[in-house]
Amino acid sequence: MRVVLAEDNSLLREGLIRLLEVHDFEVCAAVSDGEALTEALLEHRPDVAVVDIRMPPTFTDEGLKAIVAARKVIPELPVLVLSQYVEQLYARELLSDGKGAVGYLLKDRVADVGEFVQALRRVASGGTAMDPEVIAELIGGQHNRLEDLTAREREVLGLMAEGRTNTAIAAELHVTEKAVGKHSASVFRKLGLAQSEDDNRRVLAVLAYLENK
Repeated sequence: MRVVLAEDNSLLREGLIRLLEVHDFEVCAAVSDGEALTEALLEHRPDVAVVDIRMPPTFTDEGLKAIVAARKVIPELPVLVLSQYVEQLYARELLSDGKGAVGYLLKDRVADVGEFVQALRRVASGGTAMDPEVIAELIGGQHNRLEDLTAREREVLGLMAEGRTNTAIAAELHVTEKAVGKHSASVFRKLGLAQSEDDNRRVLAVLAYLENK
């Protein structure tokens, strides 16, 4: 699987290159600024891009701008964003098209190699991988629109938005899959979202709701 990597911290960039190569990813380009990222994405058209949002020269949104520009040319380009902080504006921008193949993880998650690799593969295959802290921020900002959900339904919604399957949610919450199905159905009903058997579509529907309301 071919990867374009964008990270201005040289130590982290080199560490990510080695981590990716150990797990059978091919790093076809590793860059340190937004302009180089745009060029690399359009030249290599990778299977997935791993991108830091804040890069030179202004350390604001160069990574995001490069992603948005590249996805206009390559609409299905999968992107996993790594950020030091939860930045709601950028998370919403990435999720706004509702097409999936996006992820947003805090850099601390890279310490859990298995979780990071699993998230990267999920995004590359068209899925969604959202950091629990990012989801908490997005949901928290929509509190008044989610007040009808029970505490358990909020837990299920957060895990769904991370890209978890019903089986994984059941294991995490120590309940049956049947119980998860009932909670999920209740969440969709209360949020006015159509039910679907496809986990990725359900995740995207929830995120689209949180983004557009």
